[in-house]
Amino acid sequence: MTTDKIESQELQPTILSYVKDIPNLCSLSGLACTIFSIYFSILGVYYAAMIGMIWAVAFDWADGLIARTMKGRTGNDRAFGGQLDVLIDIVSYGVAPAILLLSYGEFEPVFLFGAFIMLAASAIRLSYFSVFGLAGGAKYTGLALDNNNIILVFIFLFEGVFSHGVFSTILYVSGLGLAALNVSQIKTPKLSGNSVNVYILAIYIIGITSIYSWKLL
Repeated sequence: MTTDKIESQELQPTILSYVKDIPNLCSLSGLACTIFSIYFSILGVYYAAMIGMIWAVAFDWADGLIARTMKGRTGNDRAFGGQLDVLIDIVSYGVAPAILLLSYGEFEPVFLFGAFIMLAASAIRLSYFSVFGLAGGAKYTGLALDNNNIILVFIFLFEGVFSHGVFSTILYVSGLGLAALNVSQIKTPKLSGNSVNVYILAIYIIGITSIYSWKLL
């Protein structure tokens, strides 16, 4: 083994050293919220699941905001954080909504198709973004995945208005519609990069959390 290779290995940081990075801690906190939402989706406590889903978005936006304001982060820090963010996004905005659909559909086989389409669209959307990034440096191609959770938790506010069977159909169609938008050629702005949108999301999250917390009482 050459001296250069030995020095390169000695300089390579440990895996867990990146956990100390505050933006990555935010990303992992979002993952914890997602596990929370998946857990309660499976149990059928959907109002609690909605709280987890919307807070996953909150931490997802927070990690980017913090990363942009922090100084001294290396190229490796940014690259690792970007990879971690993408991997967590597929769980938060692909797996969690798919499990929500399956659970609400009482795990009937027909809901497997919808869950697969939602998850597949999320994976394709994220892969495309990883390769091509923002269109023109400012807009996403396809509906950004965080919108999936933002929209689904709003739709679920009307769950009590309809019968279980009717709302399961609404949820199914909504999931397929979002999947189609995720992989479409529409151009959507990067909402998390605008301070006004951050305040709007914060108000939305507080409102959604309050409503679903009240429903859980």
